Amino acid sequence: MQVNITARHVEIPTEVREHVGERVKKLTRFYDRIHEIEVILGHESEQFTAEMIVRVDRKHTFVASDTGPDTYALVDAVTEKISRQLVKYKEKLKKHKHDGKPDIPAMPEESNEA
Repeated sequence: MQVNITARHVEIPTEVREHVGERVKKLTRFYDRIHEIEVILGHESEQFTAEMIVRVDRKHTFVASDTGPDTYALVDAVTEKISRQLVKYKEKLKKHKHDGKPDIPAMPEESNEA
């Protein structure tokens, strides 16, 4: 899994990089076929922005972004959004399987009145 952290118009402190690394590692708990994670942190007019792009197998891409005054809270919120998307995707993949029982409709009972 490759992790890229990019900054736009702001320097990223080491503590924030470590926090992002810790949060990103926890995403493999929800889906283990993650190929690349890109985190983009930015600063515009008193607000910070955080965007996370996760690329998984089968060429699927998950994107989440948020804005606010606290970088740590933004990273947590974006990670939570991505984790929900990954769980939903994994559940969707599991629902395609069946239990092996054939779907035979119930036959209506016949009455023996004559």
